Amino acid sequence: MPVLRRHHTRLALSGLFGLLCAVVLSFATPARAADPGWSAEPAAGSTARPGGARPYFYLEGTPGTVLEDRLALANPTDREHVVTLRGADAYNTGAGALAVRPAARSTGAGSWIGFGAARTVTIPPRTRAVVPFTVTVPPAAAPGDHPVAVVATEAGHEAAVRVHLRVSGPVLAALTVEHASVSGKGAAAVIHYTLVNRGNVALAPELSVRAEGLFGEVPGRTVRTLPVELLPGQRVELSEAWPGAPVLDDVRLTLTVTAPGGARATTTASAWFVPWGLVGWIGAGLLVPGAAALVAHLLVRTRRASRAASPADAGGRSDGTGAHAEPHLPEHELTGAPR
Repeated sequence: MPVLRRHHTRLALSGLFGLLCAVVLSFATPARAADPGWSAEPAAGSTARPGGARPYFYLEGTPGTVLEDRLALANPTDREHVVTLRGADAYNTGAGALAVRPAARSTGAGSWIGFGAARTVTIPPRTRAVVPFTVTVPPAAAPGDHPVAVVATEAGHEAAVRVHLRVSGPVLAALTVEHASVSGKGAAAVIHYTLVNRGNVALAPELSVRAEGLFGEVPGRTVRTLPVELLPGQRVELSEAWPGAPVLDDVRLTLTVTAPGGARATTTASAWFVPWGLVGWIGAGLLVPGAAALVAHLLVRTRRASRAASPADAGGRSDGTGAHAEPHLPEHELTGAPR
């Protein structure tokens, strides 16, 4: 289940996060970052699963309440570690991954998390420390999910454990799917679209694609669960391979996205598929015969014009006295050569 780690993505992939040190949520066992020598995970408690391990925290309460839980820090090494703890807001990256915000930007529910005097913890060698923390829900807190995390940091290494935090009250599962488009062609075609969570609970969306061409329905995509957890108020840009795209057709796509809780949204997109390479060959094949026909037509017209002018030349020309002038003979250079 979700455990958060520092996400060192290349800045060229997303200018939006160029000023952030994103810590991407990974779905692994105890959180580790480049093997810092220690790990962080929920301490076993009354809400633990069979076996004592909890992959994440789950807390729920009404506005104005104070919730409590415990974080376990394990140091299996032979040296002491000093770890700093904080709360952080969680969010979706543009591509849909889960990440946490740096301390300066965790001004939402992440600021509700407190560690009292235990914000800095010293973990002796081969020791497991259990640190209590609280989540103070403001009286005016909005109902629904508030994705946050508990983050531990030491000497540039950062790890965090996700907290599924819900404020009691009415919940709404709602989303929209927007900006659908298609790139590529044939088996390389890709469908692009944007999902927006318009409700107040996290969603696990499912997508289906229906495609209708000029000659009837063409293969789309059957219903499948998307590899993304869409947090409240978040927007992600996703893409879907479409190996069944036609080679030649005018297609209308209908994208339908659903999620538990009754969320449902649709959008449409149109795409022309034309095999331009084949069109070019056909055009070239038509152009050559057409050019040949034009040349032949011009030759025929030239020959006809020549034949129409020959009788007048054969009868000679008049000099105005009634006598025919001598036909013009070509002049020859006086070289003494026989003619």
